[in-house]
Amino acid sequence: MWRLGASRQTPGLDATPAEIRHAAVIDIGSNSIRLVVYRLEGRAIWTVYNEKAQAGLGRDLQTTGRLSPEGVETAMAVLRRFRVLLQGWSSRETFVVATAAVREARDSRAFLRAVEDETGISVRVLSGEEEARYGALGVIAGQADASGVAGDLGGSSLELVRLDDVGQGVSLPLGPFALGAPRPLDQDRVRRSISRALKPHTERMSTREFHAVGGAWRNLALLHMELEDYPLHIAHQYEIKRMDLLDLCRFVARQSRTSLEGIQGLSRKRFDTLPYAAVVLSEIVQALEVQRVVISAYGLREGLLLDSMPTAIREQDPLVSGCEALVAQGGLISDLGPALEDFIRPVFDSLPPAFGLRDAVLTAAACRLADLGARLHPDHRADLAFEKALRAPVAGMTHPERAYLACAVFARHDSAPNPPEPEVVNRLLSPERRARARALGSAIRLACDLAGRNVEVLRHAALDLEGDRLRLAAEPGWEDMLLGEQTAKRALTLAQALKIRLQLG
Repeated sequence: MWRLGASRQTPGLDATPAEIRHAAVIDIGSNSIRLVVYRLEGRAIWTVYNEKAQAGLGRDLQTTGRLSPEGVETAMAVLRRFRVLLQGWSSRETFVVATAAVREARDSRAFLRAVEDETGISVRVLSGEEEARYGALGVIAGQADASGVAGDLGGSSLELVRLDDVGQGVSLPLGPFALGAPRPLDQDRVRRSISRALKPHTERMSTREFHAVGGAWRNLALLHMELEDYPLHIAHQYEIKRMDLLDLCRFVARQSRTSLEGIQGLSRKRFDTLPYAAVVLSEIVQALEVQRVVISAYGLREGLLLDSMPTAIREQDPLVSGCEALVAQGGLISDLGPALEDFIRPVFDSLPPAFGLRDAVLTAAACRLADLGARLHPDHRADLAFEKALRAPVAGMTHPERAYLACAVFARHDSAPNPPEPEVVNRLLSPERRARARALGSAIRLACDLAGRNVEVLRHAALDLEGDRLRLAAEPGWEDMLLGEQTAKRALTLAQALKIRLQLG
């Protein structure tokens, strides 16, 4: 029998950060069934293929206690297709998991036997605590310094867990299907049910920052972007303040299906469940005293992957690792980024912080992106590299940090004072941060041109601040690297960006 191991690990599990491996996750949820194939490069997680089917396995659970017959039929067909798709992949590990609907249904054992008999797929049914833990690990996979509480809303359940104690989560029957979907929303009844379920956990889960996981909540974020005319349409790490979130949820909860169908940007498959998801989120925000909601596009599936990584890789910063992997796809110099970081660090460590403790990580990430435009046409390199840095599916950064890195990448290739997409840049960055990004990119450009992108040559030069001067020097015997019109031009551009004088030699 052909079998997918639900938690099996391949020999490539202990790969070094530079080694590439593939992993697949089949997630059998209460509403949808999804297959995602990933490419893993160290701590960086890339989606290679993503396919979802709306089976609605948990649609009848509250009335019959059993899985939806139509959902089971759909699930079998979908899993047979997924089995075929995965047969062509080599050197990969596969995780197949089921969550609340299969966990709670009276006929779950029959369903699992049928799946194995018809497809050869062995399914691991997660407990509520396991589902909460992997969801929280997914949030951490997408933002290593995430704090507060994570909540993962599925079709039948809601998992809550503190990110500083991911092993102590709780699973509550607060998914849309458990609350009555697809029937029209009875707000008063549903709010009372949510309040009762949350009450025993409010003290322990109280938090200022809430990380929202799940497709329904991502749709709410996309709607908020439309209403706010937000210029960067990336759901991951999108932030909504408390009062804005409550206004949004009240607006959605009042809408009929017909009204929702008329709103641009919403998934048609969520019209029945979105009002329920809005009420759940608004009750969480009020009960837990949340001040800010952060949307996470990473969840249970990415949590499974993070948990499977060796400790040394798991502890890497996802932003730096992701930027390094993004540029490494072009087959360019792999040790240039760390060398650039060593060269410019003395200057940027001496400056007032732009992002607080995040400055060092952002500097490291920008240095890894130095060659992002290397294989792009020189006439369009700066603009194209800016666009790629701004919207690349790299985890571990907020939206302002995305704009900051994109501006730095632009300045690495072009001395023009204004980067592209001013509506994004000006919305997300203060003038001070825009100026710092320009200085960072100018420093990287200077370093690359000073040494001809030769790491060994760069190690014989030094850049630092001496009072109100930027000093560029070379070791004895290497002074000739300071010669040339281009070197002086690049150094002067950096000094001007920092608003200080330049000293060569």
